[in-house]
Amino acid sequence: MQTFVIAGGCFWCLDAVYRTLKGVSAVVSGYTGGQTAHPDYESVCTGRTGHAEAVAVTFDPDVIPATVILDVFFSLHDPRQLNRQGNDVGTQYRSAMFYADEEQKTLFEAARDRAGEYWDGGVVTEIAPLTDWHEAEAYHQDFFAKNPGQGYCMAVALPKVNKIRTSFAGYLLAS
Repeated sequence: MQTFVIAGGCFWCLDAVYRTLKGVSAVVSGYTGGQTAHPDYESVCTGRTGHAEAVAVTFDPDVIPATVILDVFFSLHDPRQLNRQGNDVGTQYRSAMFYADEEQKTLFEAARDRAGEYWDGGVVTEIAPLTDWHEAEAYHQDFFAKNPGQGYCMAVALPKVNKIRTSFAGYLLAS
């Protein structure tokens, strides 16, 4: 098993998408990349903690290749937007990848380079060492499945889930 910690806007969208993929055994929403010892959702939303909303995606690379996990990441958010995703604005919504070791750093850099060929206009995704990890509050875990009718889920998360269902159909869990 391997775990990638990635951030690309609101963690609800990332969580919703990765839970649909074969080989993904866990998706945990949390906060990383900041300077506050015990961040919580309210403090992270201020943009003053330095943390990003992120997910830790644990997967079996024999079932779903690491390159697919990373290509999904770059397909479901716009990595050209600095410190925002759509209407979500602030450093907590930045595009970032947090590596645990040099092997992950190399994989992340290669994925960013591939994304740069697809996205017109310069990818700004941060690649940084994973220095901390704080699991988000329980109500953020699997938020999309627990709140399918919630406005943000319908307007933002669902289109991203549908996009991945189309683009990566061979890696979807059986319904």
